[in-house]
Amino acid sequence: MMSDFALKTSSPSRSQRAGKLRGTLALAGALLLGSAVTLPAHAQGTKIGFVNTERILRESGPAKTAQSKIESEFKKRDDELQRLSSSLRSQAEKFDKDSPVLSETDRVNRQRDLARLDTDLQRKRREFQEDFNRRRNEEFSSIVTKANQAIKRIAEQENYDLIVQDAVTVNPRIDITDKVIQALGK
Repeated sequence: MMSDFALKTSSPSRSQRAGKLRGTLALAGALLLGSAVTLPAHAQGTKIGFVNTERILRESGPAKTAQSKIESEFKKRDDELQRLSSSLRSQAEKFDKDSPVLSETDRVNRQRDLARLDTDLQRKRREFQEDFNRRRNEEFSSIVTKANQAIKRIAEQENYDLIVQDAVTVNPRIDITDKVIQALGK
């Protein structure tokens, strides 16, 4: 059973409900007025474009050049990692074959050596990946800067009101990615 005080404070009074209704009506009116104000912008025909940044970083001339440059820079280190991985694999296979005839101390020593080699290989792979990603980001950040400049030029030259990068779904008629890739190739 609720006290008189709880009953009075739990249910809104008639004036409180009327105030909420007025607030709701005012908000609805403002939204309606706001949508009426934006109609002239739609009537004039807003020009919208779309750019697929991922495709630019994959297909443009500067992106392909940067990718091959980075791969050639890191080729030697990648080959060394492959060699170390093969060596570790062959040593592990040899250990598996020899372990039944090894003494306990030799077996423990070789397991320790294999574990050390594996840890070293993992560390080198991690360093390689970090260096590769850092270098790739350096190269691609300049490409993104150039692409943004090209997008701005195209927007100004062709009177775009809005250019969107990366969207869930896009009508191909507003996709200007090819124009940006072409502009980067110049």
